Amino acid sequence: MTHEKILDLIHQAQAQLAFSYAPYSGFLVGAALLTKDGKVFTGCNIENAAFTPGNCAERTAFFKAISEGVHDFQAICIVGGTGGKLSSYTPPCGVCRQVMMEFCSPDTFEIILAVSPEDYKVYLLKDLLPFGFGPGSLKDG
Repeated sequence: MTHEKILDLIHQAQAQLAFSYAPYSGFLVGAALLTKDGKVFTGCNIENAAFTPGNCAERTAFFKAISEGVHDFQAICIVGGTGGKLSSYTPPCGVCRQVMMEFCSPDTFEIILAVSPEDYKVYLLKDLLPFGFGPGSLKDG
């Protein structure tokens, strides 16, 4: 992926911080999910007083894409921080990694963790979820 595309995803993920609903933790998260055909689906975290019904930014982006019939993904950029101030990398939680495993190739799907356009790291899904359980795990042989 080009540096310019990574910067675009970082900016789109950062823009999602404005829509985060995090009155309990104050930790805002934004995500920008890139499809293989170049479309971007964005998401923010959405908390709930009961906690369990909340949703992460990454899953929000995935569910938006999947609900529109898109299932081919190339990369996701994730940013986050208390009060929207980005001070460290925000890796996806285990549930989000499992959703990624359902819809993405662990060998090619890229996860971009960014603090700023100048400070980011790129990982493959297999690096963040070694021995992941996915659709292929349910097939014989």
